[in-house]
Amino acid sequence: MTQTVQDRQAARTQIAKWRDNGLTSCLVPTMGGIHDGHLALMDRARTVADRVIVSIYVNPTQFAASEDFDSYPRELGADLTRIGHRADIVYAPANLYHPLHATQVNPAGAALGLESEFRPHFFTGVATIVLKLLNQLPTDFAIFGQKDFQQLVVVRQLVRDLDVPVEILDHPTVRGADGLALSSRNIHLSADHRAIAPQLFATLCTTAQKLQTGTRPESAVADASDLLRRSGFTSVDYLQLCNPEDLQPTEIITTNARLLAAVHLGAVRLIDNIALGDVT
Repeated sequence: MTQTVQDRQAARTQIAKWRDNGLTSCLVPTMGGIHDGHLALMDRARTVADRVIVSIYVNPTQFAASEDFDSYPRELGADLTRIGHRADIVYAPANLYHPLHATQVNPAGAALGLESEFRPHFFTGVATIVLKLLNQLPTDFAIFGQKDFQQLVVVRQLVRDLDVPVEILDHPTVRGADGLALSSRNIHLSADHRAIAPQLFATLCTTAQKLQTGTRPESAVADASDLLRRSGFTSVDYLQLCNPEDLQPTEIITTNARLLAAVHLGAVRLIDNIALGDVT
């Protein structure tokens, strides 16, 4: 039976008991708004660990004042119903920051560029809250989705650089039947914008094919950005081919090279990415 806890010490005590009994555990960090993508992470966690902990916390420090912190989905009851028996513990603290909190993690490396060009606050908030969660919940594994690929690379960098004793796992992006990457923010798309949204994934796939058949990256990316605008997207923040290890821009075509994109559809911002080898 899934246990819901708000107290960090209660969660830590349970993890210690599991470890004393020879049981491994995996953390699935979320901000709620649980959808099938999150459930896939939980199912994967269950295959690698004996016990699964899901955290639910909408982290205020990764939102700018102009962003959607206030409207981000918060329905704990519905989230718990969706999670069902997939987790042994759901950690749902009311607040993870001390009233006098004054310390931040400011990552460089893979955190520079892409998202940071448009949301300069974002990875400081992400890195700080992830480190807090990994300290509070010392599991053997933690799993993140590939949909937020830059976040995944930044978290791996954080764990490596700060010697955090946890193994970071990843899971492929979960998509709807039309290719749209699942996201808690998709509920805010209007019907018209929801019909346009799958063109982001389709454009990434077409661009990957062009790159693998000899089109120069600069030309392929420019064409893709133009196509997205003509398809009805309000604006394109970025569309870039990157080295998957450090997310530096690259013109070297390999199956692991990653196309990453961020676009706006009205008031909703969508991100997506694919490895070139995902498309044949």
